[in-house]
Amino acid sequence: MSRARGRLVILTGPSCVGKTPLVRALRRFCPDEAGGLVSLVLYNSRAPRPGEVDGIDYHFRPRDHIEALRGDPRFAILDVRGDLQALDVEDLSSRVRVGHALFEGNPLVGRLLQALPLPGVNRLGIFVSPISREEIAILRADGRVSLPEIVCDLMRRKLLRRTRRMKGELSLADLQEVERRAASAYRELAEAFRFDHVVPNHDGEDSDNWEAFPYPLGDARRTLLAVEGLLRGDVMPGVERWDEGVIAAPEGDGPYAGASGATPARGAPAPAARRRREKRSRAR
Repeated sequence: MSRARGRLVILTGPSCVGKTPLVRALRRFCPDEAGGLVSLVLYNSRAPRPGEVDGIDYHFRPRDHIEALRGDPRFAILDVRGDLQALDVEDLSSRVRVGHALFEGNPLVGRLLQALPLPGVNRLGIFVSPISREEIAILRADGRVSLPEIVCDLMRRKLLRRTRRMKGELSLADLQEVERRAASAYRELAEAFRFDHVVPNHDGEDSDNWEAFPYPLGDARRTLLAVEGLLRGDVMPGVERWDEGVIAAPEGDGPYAGASGATPARGAPAPAARRRREKRSRAR
């Protein structure tokens, strides 16, 4: 595969939507498309989950260590669902000058990566959604249901299954963490229109379809093939583009309010503006 020099792939979506097993599957089954992507490793104030490795999944550091990075201009600091994360902007810039980078994580960080000024770098933004545009339309048309509550409950069930699989018996702190992540899912889903493509996927990180069999099955397989196609430059059936009206913007404060480091850098086009310019260019 021939890729442009300097590429940043942004793979994002709510917690437990399936991003992590998707990346593992891409590296295992699609080495031509994903083998050259170097994962960005952010700093994170939360404790590692079972199986996570410091320096590979995140640089796990105490909260006060990451707070101290606020004075260093090379870092962007973000509050992500109550956890502090830090992005080494200089490290990212040096990586994409010589190769291709992959970010897998929260939409707040994804938005920051879209906005950073990285001249000559091609960006591909992929949002993995636990629900399709058609399913959202059906639910929104039913006046008896609350879409935010359904999204929250959907992700709560996935998060509970994942956490039980990791830990067995759950503590009060585990349950509070599940609820915090589930409660942020709708607001994160409302950010999907800002990314280039939306890939619906019902097989989250709680699903056996990713790794219990010789090859991903069900939606896990469809999602893998869809993202492989996007990396190759092909838009496969089932890949969606959302506009701002697909999900009504939530009211009030939420996990995206007041996040340090989330403001686009000076001179960086907003993602929506960038897409409009690209659309006009294609029309010519």
